[in-house]
Parts: sequence; structure tokens; C-alpha cells
Amino acid sequence: MADTQDKPLPASARKIQKAREDGQLPRSRELGHAAAIGGGAALLIAFMPQVVARLRGLLADALRFDAGQLAQSDTMQRQLVELTLQMLLLVVPLGVLMIAAALLAGRLCGGWNWTLKPLQPKFDKLNPLSGIGRVFSKVQLIETLKSCLLALVLLVVGANYLWTEVPAFTDIVQQPLSAALASTGELLRSGLVPLLLALAAFAVVDVPLQKWRNSHQLRMTHQEAKDELKQMEGNTEVKGRMRARMQQMARRRMLAAVPQADLVVMNPTHYAVALRYDEATMAAPKVVAKGADLLAMKIRDLAAEHRVPVLQAPPLARALYAHTEIDEPIPAALFAAVAQVLAWVYQLRHAASPAQALQAPVPAVPPELDPLQGGALRLRRRSAR
Repeated sequence: MADTQDKPLPASARKIQKAREDGQLPRSRELGHAAAIGGGAALLIAFMPQVVARLRGLLADALRFDAGQLAQSDTMQRQLVELTLQMLLLVVPLGVLMIAAALLAGRLCGGWNWTLKPLQPKFDKLNPLSGIGRVFSKVQLIETLKSCLLALVLLVVGANYLWTEVPAFTDIVQQPLSAALASTGELLRSGLVPLLLALAAFAVVDVPLQKWRNSHQLRMTHQEAKDELKQMEGNTEVKGRMRARMQQMARRRMLAAVPQADLVVMNPTHYAVALRYDEATMAAPKVVAKGADLLAMKIRDLAAEHRVPVLQAPPLARALYAHTEIDEPIPAALFAAVAQVLAWVYQLRHAASPAQALQAPVPAVPPELDPLQGGALRLRRRSAR
């Protein structure tokens, strides 16, 4: 089919959900008819003796005449109201059961779906040109042929039943009224069974057909799938701008934390990591800012501007940059190295004079944590093997 070739992809979960919101679900009229008529027939068959007895009682009450009641002007009205209520007690349960069976059939075929969109007016449906196209469409042709076939089958079943039961119907005319009601009930019960079997057979075929038809109508082209994915994930350019904006905001917050740092450890030209440690609130020193290249120079300039000590320790700077994240404590393997540089910072703070010279420490960094030395170490081990 051309539609299948043009739409090779199955419907996505989002499109199926949108179709449900629009009221587009697989629905089988044959299943609804079979369930409603079957439920009514089951109720009649189960309570046929009680129904016949009730009808006998209603007929007896309706045909009973009382000279005293004839003298009253509202006798006819009261009897009509009473008979109407009695008939409603017979008919209403049957109607309620048929409605419940039809609703259950819809639940089994396509599930519950509460939406008012199908009730909204669609003025494009008033276009006669598009209406003619829908009338002569392939789907409408299939539905028409299916309805004609169902009507033909029901006609054949009903005609065959009537033809075989002509003597029984003839005998009913010759029976007393009470016996005729009972015979009519039996004939009605035997006549409903073949009709229900025919409706059930059509429903068994129609339910998979309607599900296939609905899934076929919801199939998607490659372009529709791409557009849907773009809508779900958002426009790439917009997301890129948002990501850049978030990075800028994070960078501003990070740079704003540099003046409160205790120390900035640098590789002279590539990396800079700002550390802060508060004994009262922190279990270990924490990284408050880090950057490479131009951002590292910016961190260094801010540190110099706010008189934050800057230590040139390339191995430690590389290890901190590679193995830490912003606002997270340093790894335990670097505790000793960071403790050395923090001790140097505390000595600077308590120096007798700003000009007093203090030798900068050379912290020992484990080789496996230094990206430069760790890479060379792995190469040496690989060559030795």
C-alpha cells in the first residue's frame, strides 16, 4: 500500500498518546453490538421464567375490570401510570446491562479514554470536496462492504430460523394467552443464539482489523520522527545557547568564590585550582574554583587582586585539576600534599612581616594521580611487558 511505503515507521509512544487525547482509538462496532445484544439476551435467558410470570401478572391486572373503579374519573390515568412503572422495572435493567456491556466492550478493544475533543466542532468537515473524498475512500469502502456482509449474514440466519419455526409460531396463535407468552419466550431464546453467534464471529474478525487499521493510520515518516524528536529534546540552537548561558553563570559563581579561597595552586601557564579549608565546617579541603589556560590566568589575577597566596606546584595543580570537581573535597590520596601547602599558607599569615621570606614547599604527589607522570608510567609498564 502507498501509505505504508510513505510511512515506514511505527507510531511512537508520544504520537499514540496524542491520538488518544484526540479520541483516535481502535473501536469495533461489531464487538459493541455483540456485547450489548449478548448481555441483554443473557439476562432474558437467565430470567425468562420470571419475565413471563411478570408479563402474565401485568396482563391479568390490565384486563381486570372493577365497577367501583369505573366510577372514578382518574382510574384510567392511575392504571396507565402503574403499568408504565411496572414495564420500566422490566425494561430498565435490560437497558442498563446492555449499556454496561457496550462500555466493557470498548474497554477491551481500545481502553478507557476521557476526552472532549471529538465533540468540538470541526468546520473543515463541512467542505463537500473533502467529504466526497472520505465517502469514496478505501477505508469507507471496507466498512461499507463489512456492514453489507453482516446484514446479509444476519438476514440469512434470521430467515432460516423463521422458516424452520413457522409451525411453532402457528401453534402460538391457537394457545391460551398465558401459554402463548411462555412459548414466545422459548422461541425468542432459541432465536437469539444463532444471531449472537454470527455477531460474535464478526466481532472476532473486526477487533484485530480495527487495531491494525488504527496502528496503520498512526504510522510515521522519517521526517515526522525527526520533528517529534526535535520537539521532545528541544531545538539544538536553543539548547546550545542555554548550555552556554549556564556555563557562564557557573563560571561567574566559581570566580566569585576565588577571593574567599585560602590558596591557589598553579601550573604556571595551564592549570589553576583554588582551595579553601574551614576546620569548623569541612572534613577536608574543598575545591572552590579551577580552570585551564585563559580561565587559569583569570583565577590567578583574581587571587593576586584579593591577596590570595598563589603557589607554583605543577604536579599538584595537574592532579587537583584532573581528579576533583567544584565544591567537592579533594581525594584522600592528596591529603598529605595539600596539608603541606596549607601549612605554608598558615605560616605566611603569621609571619612577622610581609617581607619575611618563606620557602615554598614542594608537595609530594603520588605518580598515578599526576596525569603527566601517570601516562609516562603506564607507557613504561607497557613497554616492559
